[in-house]
Amino acid sequence: MSIRLFERSKLQGMPWKTGSGVTREIACHPQQANFQDFDWRISIAHISSDGDFSVFSGVDRVITLLEGEGVHLSSPNGLIDHLLDSPGSPFAFSGDAPVYARLLGRDCHDLNVMTRRNVCQAVVSVLRAGEQIGPAPAGFIFAQQDHWQLHTVAADKKEAHQFSLAPQTGLWWTEDSLTWTCQRTNDNAEAGAALLIALIYPTAR
Repeated sequence: MSIRLFERSKLQGMPWKTGSGVTREIACHPQQANFQDFDWRISIAHISSDGDFSVFSGVDRVITLLEGEGVHLSSPNGLIDHLLDSPGSPFAFSGDAPVYARLLGRDCHDLNVMTRRNVCQAVVSVLRAGEQIGPAPAGFIFAQQDHWQLHTVAADKKEAHQFSLAPQTGLWWTEDSLTWTCQRTNDNAEAGAALLIALIYPTAR
């Protein structure tokens, strides 16, 4: 079992070639893979100006607004025409498509999940209250708002772990099929409490 914790504030930024944003990578599998040979990749993007998204052939993408007024996503062929303006609402689209992002206000921050289509697929969701998720052989959990308590037991039930996540912290895992119990630790939490989840599964063949 491999579980890694992270803090958003400590993620390193990588400026886009277009100059319209910065990406902060959270997780990549295999580790140290480049943009041409990753199986899946999870990052947070800071979009600071209008511009084109990079094209990723053979990759499926899910983008979720974290903060800001969001962007209007569009493609030249009209197949993509989406207002990403509601935080916590994942939007899935093909990385093969040339996509243009127009800011709806000032800069914004988005969670990006990318999966190599012939290798794996992602199920992205947002929890507002306690729930059980999984099992999944790999995945990501991020406390966007509020404090959360997480508990997991490995598929063979021989190993258990418990974690406390503060806002803007999270974890990701590989190498074992895990089921998680997620619970807010503050019963009087504000309505905006949110836990972002990405579960990664092998592509059905």
